[in-house]
Amino acid sequence: MIRNGSHAVEEEDQGEPSSSSLSPGKRKRVIRVWCDGCYDMVHYGHSNQLRQAKAMGDYLVVGVHTDEEIAKHKGPPVFTQAERYKMIRATKWVDEIVEGAPYVTTLETLDKYNCDFCMHGDDITLTVDGKDTYDEVKRMGRYRECKRTQGVSTTDLVGRMLLLTKSHHSNVVSRLYHNFGKVRLTYIPQPGDTIIYVAGAFDLFHIGHVDFLETVHKQAEKPYVIVGLHFDQEVNRYKGKNYPIMNIHERTLSVLACRYVSEVVIGAPYAVGKDLLDHFKVDLVCHGKTEVFPDTDRTDPYAEPKKRGIFRILDSSNNLTTDDIMQRIIENRLQFEARNQKKEAKEMAVIEALKHKEDSLTKLTGNSRI
Repeated sequence: MIRNGSHAVEEEDQGEPSSSSLSPGKRKRVIRVWCDGCYDMVHYGHSNQLRQAKAMGDYLVVGVHTDEEIAKHKGPPVFTQAERYKMIRATKWVDEIVEGAPYVTTLETLDKYNCDFCMHGDDITLTVDGKDTYDEVKRMGRYRECKRTQGVSTTDLVGRMLLLTKSHHSNVVSRLYHNFGKVRLTYIPQPGDTIIYVAGAFDLFHIGHVDFLETVHKQAEKPYVIVGLHFDQEVNRYKGKNYPIMNIHERTLSVLACRYVSEVVIGAPYAVGKDLLDHFKVDLVCHGKTEVFPDTDRTDPYAEPKKRGIFRILDSSNNLTTDDIMQRIIENRLQFEARNQKKEAKEMAVIEALKHKEDSLTKLTGNSRI
């Protein structure tokens, strides 16, 4: 179980904080950080970048590129710009977003939004003609870098869908987690909170999920939303094919980044039974308009909350599903494959050029010592 809600309790002293981690009241002024990107198929790699960016300052401004700009420099995005704008707004570390941010980051952009510096991962980002999109801010000393989250990218997720692989599935089994919790952060429900429980796969965490969770969040004045995530084997049982596209660990990190989520239960039992409801003191159980698959014994997984009169079906007015996203990818398969190949070719060309430059400098330095 991982808790990540809006209520924090005191943590142990972790030593002297850095100047960028001090509260605005302990600094001379607020530090504003700029991030930008496509943020297509938002995953935990994006969320981790934004979390690290926020930790470098006080106020995080995120620029999101238009569909037209992405198509020009990288190829067609999977999600529309309206969907991508909303996904970033729902990320808990983001304070402000700039719609239609320029693909190339300049000093003019940083100054326009009063940002001290720009932050990006250590991966390569290039324009259509192979130029570094952060060249100007790097040269002027207004660029910071964080480590890119390994093992996930939009390119990788598209590949999983097109190749129909299952190698990304976790082999963790649900019986290990039937005591409801192994990992926990220092966030707890407060008196007067309404404990709301939802469960599902939440695969390829997308705008359909965000709209549903926002609707759930609105069901109470002081909501504390717990999301139960099913293990990969369970999801594959009722979804089939090579679902889930994201494994249990990836889905956990993606869901936790949503500002409407307070806590995640890893490997939640499929049936929402008495033990779970009593353990978490659940006041309300919600489900969307998607199909409810029966449990392995053909029983209704929501029988207990229905019996208690605490079950509610919600309509978020967004019918987007993971299947719909898969269909978008399949229908545009050739374009996405071409996009991935083009991106890889540009990156390899830059890497080779940098390697050649480094080798030349090494030889030059060696000759000067002779």
